[in-house]
Amino acid sequence: MNTKKDILEIAKNSITIESKAIANLINFLNKDFENAVKFILKSKGRVIVTGIGKSANIATKIVATLNSTGTPSIFMHAADAIHGDLGIVQKDDIVICISKSGNTPEIKVLLPLIKDSKNKIIAITGNLESYLAMQADFVLNSFVEQEACPNNLAPTTSTTAQLVMGDALAICLLEMKDFTSKDFAKYHPGGTLGKRLYLRVSDLIEKNTKPIVKPDDSITTVIIEISEKRLGATAVIENGAIIGIITDGDIRRMLRNNNNFTHLTAKEIMGKNPKVIGSDAMAVAALNIMESNNITQLLVADGEEYKGVVHLHDLIKEGII
Repeated sequence: MNTKKDILEIAKNSITIESKAIANLINFLNKDFENAVKFILKSKGRVIVTGIGKSANIATKIVATLNSTGTPSIFMHAADAIHGDLGIVQKDDIVICISKSGNTPEIKVLLPLIKDSKNKIIAITGNLESYLAMQADFVLNSFVEQEACPNNLAPTTSTTAQLVMGDALAICLLEMKDFTSKDFAKYHPGGTLGKRLYLRVSDLIEKNTKPIVKPDDSITTVIIEISEKRLGATAVIENGAIIGIITDGDIRRMLRNNNNFTHLTAKEIMGKNPKVIGSDAMAVAALNIMESNNITQLLVADGEEYKGVVHLHDLIKEGII
């Protein structure tokens, strides 16, 4: 059995092999890559990504990346394609075919059928002399010298190279389309990444209560307000404007420092100049303010109009953190 040191050395060696192969892909970028990007940009159709075995698994990831960055894509398994699924490919669609060897039987059957339909083919392959490379309109070279597998058999380095080449393609398309963070959010409305890009403070506080006390209110009134509104804080409002905040922490410090607090009022224990954020601000901006100031609540106001309280738990609930 390998020792712990041996295990770590194996892991380091695997990562080294793959990282060197990925870095070497830069040397394979050429006019075919550039022209493939330009052709996809001009195309009126979708991008169909196909492969078999481990390459098929990589194809599904590339499809997901293309779709999420504004390039409509569909996965088509090469084996299923020659048994009925070829109907996925429509006029003007572009087919990206992924294969390390470029000579698998399914690929050899599939490619003539695609070419008969006049669809353009982009190859991602490590064999420039393969059947796939020869039949493709554009060839993206994903050659690797060796797999991370010590027997040089299990697809490891080669599939990583395929994935990176697909990522490079997707990012080029993204930048050429001027795909913005707002566009990204449109395709990720339910995910954490998307929420960070579109969720606003107003969305977080719309169902929250609105804790308010006056400067001369008693401590008992303050405690009841904070307890009933369940946001761990209350704004202190005078003449319609925010003049302070009282948090659970302020109450605890007050109790620790005073044996008798019945004579105290809100204005005597409130924190002055509280952190305030506008309701139209992004939720992630509220998180940044909380983190930088080591606080868990923010008062929300538009101009002098008090809107409510946003709590760290609101951000957690929405998956922002």
